[in-house]
Formats: sequence, C-alpha cells, structure tokens
Amino acid sequence: MIPLEDNFTDVISKAQQGLEISDAELAEKARVDASAIRKLRGGHFDELTLFRVAPVLGLGARALRDLAQNEYHPSVSEIEGLAVFNTPFHDIRVNAYLAWDPKSREAVAFDSGADAELMLDRIAKAKLMVKLILLTHAHADHIADLPRLEKATGAPVLISGRESAPGAKAIGEGTEFEVGRLKIKALLTWGHSRGGMTYFVTGLAHPLAIVGDSIFAGSMGGGNVSYKDAVNNNLKKILTLPDDTIICPGHGPLTTVAEEKEHNPFFAGKSAV
Repeated sequence: MIPLEDNFTDVISKAQQGLEISDAELAEKARVDASAIRKLRGGHFDELTLFRVAPVLGLGARALRDLAQNEYHPSVSEIEGLAVFNTPFHDIRVNAYLAWDPKSREAVAFDSGADAELMLDRIAKAKLMVKLILLTHAHADHIADLPRLEKATGAPVLISGRESAPGAKAIGEGTEFEVGRLKIKALLTWGHSRGGMTYFVTGLAHPLAIVGDSIFAGSMGGGNVSYKDAVNNNLKKILTLPDDTIICPGHGPLTTVAEEKEHNPFFAGKSAV
C-alpha cells in the first residue's frame, strides 16, 4: 500500500501558497490567534481552528478534518491491464504506469519514473508490446529514466506541446490514441506544470485517468504555474469523469473520482467555474 503523499499540513501550506495568504493574514481572516495558526501548520490538530481556517483557504473543512485524523484511506482494487511502479527519487517516491489490452498484449507506458527497471521486467515477463510512451509532464522525477525506457521499447514518446522532454514529440489537448482495445484521450490539466496532461483511458474493467501531479489522493500537486487554473482544470476535466474512474497519480496511492469529489479538501463540495 503506497501511503498518502500529503498530510493535512501540506494541504494547508499548498492552499496558502497558491492563494498567497500569509500566516498573519490567515489568522486575521479566520479570526483566530496567530499562535493557533503556527500550531496547526506544525501538525497540532485543533478542530475549531481548522474549521475556521478551511473556508478562508477554499478547503472542505470535513475532508480536511478527516485527513488530519487519518480517517481517509482510498481503496482501489487491482484490475487486469494496469500496473503501477513506485520508485525512489532522492527523498520522495514517484509513480509510473503501464496499461495494456489483456487480449492483444499491446501496451502504453505513462512516464518512466525514477527507475524503469521494474516496468521493463513486467513488460518482458508479461510479453507486452509497448506502442506508446505518454508523458504527463516534464518534471525530472517523472522522466528520470526515460532514455532507457525509450531505448528498450522503441516506442515513440509524446508530451504536451507546452512542455518538452528529450526525444519527445508534441501533442495537443484532445489528441486520441487507440492501442489494442484501449482508447486514450489527452486532457490538458495544467497549473502544476505548464503542460500537465491527464490521459483518460477506456477499454478495461474501469476507466483510468493517468493524472501526473494534477491530483493526489486527498491532495493535489502545488499550483507552481497557476494555482487557480490547477484547481479549476482538475474540477472541470478530471472530477467530471465517471465516478468509477481510477485516478492514477504521480505520487501516492490510487484513488477514484468518487473518492476525491467527497474526500479531497481541495475539491469537496466544489464545481468548476
């Protein structure tokens, strides 16, 4: 079981940074003492402070409370045709994915992660034929072993035209692919990075959304480029997908659209604007 990427203090910090609200401003707007804000950000759970802070930051208070009390644990059953590879990159861990048609054995790799060895082993043992390598974005942890993956599979590498990666060709939003019985559509979910792509995959027991760092279970990637657009793109393009869609994030465990609509503090009770 891959642990959650973020705790409740990470969520608060990302929201504060994205909205450019200082601790002092947050204390004033939430009508709490500055020391209470410091304690909360330091990991001390205080329900009253949390419930006052959450709406100021645009966060779902109950979802944030559940995260703070370790009551949120998304559960996704394994499905045939999907594999996750969780590899270390410095002091973090990063996910890469394989999706394939169980009948034809034709496959797609999503990112390389920090080390593609486990993915290449799975490809060889399952006798898969990788037809495409689709990149969610170009941050170093997600493409660290891309040259080896590309060389070993001989598959073309594709990335959003708003970003670049060695040997990758550009694609735009709405680009569609067919690999065996899998159908894949590229959705531009930028905000964490300039060209963040989500790949919506159908043809397996459940639809998949390979989201990179757009959404994590119970959190999201920081809005490094645009926090507002990161949140809105996630709401508009990922959380409107079917509820049973399995979300495959760049960090942390698998989750579903239904889980994140209800339990993710950034999105609970919200709709796109």
